[in-house]
Amino acid sequence: MTELLHITEPASTRTSPQWQAFLELGFRPLYLAGCFWAAFSIALWVYAPQLLAATMPGVLWHAHEMLWAFIATIAVGFLLTAASNWTGVNPLRGAPLGILLALWSAARIGYLVPGAPAFWVAACSELAFFAWAAAALGRTIVGARNRRNYGLPLLVLGLGMADALYLLAVLQGDYALLLQRFNAGLLCMAVIAMLVARRVIPFFAMRAIPGLTIPMHTRSGQWQIGAGVIAVFGSLLQFPALTAAALAVAGCIALYQVSAWRLWATRRTPLLWILYVGYAALGAGMLVAAAHAMGWIVRAAWPVHVIGVAGFSVLIIGMVTRTALGHLGRPLQTDHAMVVSFALVILAAVLRLAALLPTAITSGALHASAAAWVLAFALYLWRFVPMMIRPRADRAGAFAASRTSR
Repeated sequence: MTELLHITEPASTRTSPQWQAFLELGFRPLYLAGCFWAAFSIALWVYAPQLLAATMPGVLWHAHEMLWAFIATIAVGFLLTAASNWTGVNPLRGAPLGILLALWSAARIGYLVPGAPAFWVAACSELAFFAWAAAALGRTIVGARNRRNYGLPLLVLGLGMADALYLLAVLQGDYALLLQRFNAGLLCMAVIAMLVARRVIPFFAMRAIPGLTIPMHTRSGQWQIGAGVIAVFGSLLQFPALTAAALAVAGCIALYQVSAWRLWATRRTPLLWILYVGYAALGAGMLVAAAHAMGWIVRAAWPVHVIGVAGFSVLIIGMVTRTALGHLGRPLQTDHAMVVSFALVILAAVLRLAALLPTAITSGALHASAAAWVLAFALYLWRFVPMMIRPRADRAGAFAASRTSR
């Protein structure tokens, strides 16, 4: 597999913040934006829901922002950065990357402002965000003839299309259609997550633990992605039996893969076990979604939160930590704050699932989950913002020379 990270030890010199460094690679602005919005939007949804009174109110806004403003944004940041390693060409940097961030920001503001004009500005900005990212990935990957990744720009475009369908259903006021289209977007995101995680987790593990050899699961991964794509179309076409069967296949394959990756060997390496936990939860979430498609689980919140909170979010906190350290030229080691953020996201997931149970602790578990969640991503931002807005320590001299030569 093509190496995803270039890892060097940082120099001791601390440089000043630089826009050029901040907009150097997609992960820098998009990881920070996505993690900030994860904390802010949950705090708003749980503690001040009365402020969510625009065209897309309440739970509609919450579901949309979690999937397309947080999870999908992190995925786009990862893919833009990984594509530069796969091809040797940076898909977006400087002003074009700044425009992508501006589109994302306009969407976040627009959805909070009452009135149809603000909604349309937000929707157009957001769809342009996904189209811009997909085009940049497509140009880079196809231009380099990186055939194994030809499908990734289409999946990002699929996320944007699912978003457009969801927004259209918001305007129509058809809540059954909203759920169907949200699920399609969720499953499209699950296909991307399974594809990326199945590749990078064994790669990260074998680099980090001397002598560890684990399978890459290339053949089973192809079957898994195929099943995931079938599940997306089954959901859109409303074939519940087909959707459930495809989801069950994808979930079982994920759990089989994780069982062969020797979890015990990673017990002293938080940067690894957090990814294992997230991937296993994603596989379990696919099985829960299969049960829901068959009508065995009535409440739609169960598959959404097992996949989204226990799966995606645990994977994300591990991935944005591991890949950021690598691309920033930092040692691949966690400090106390990073490990605490991992534990808090897991705690938030457990409490959020507990809040779905019809018990006396529902409200308390929900508020405690939100608090753990907000604190987890606040810790991430506190730790990584100073690094993300500065050049890699081993390239600080080059950045300084570039600035003074202008």
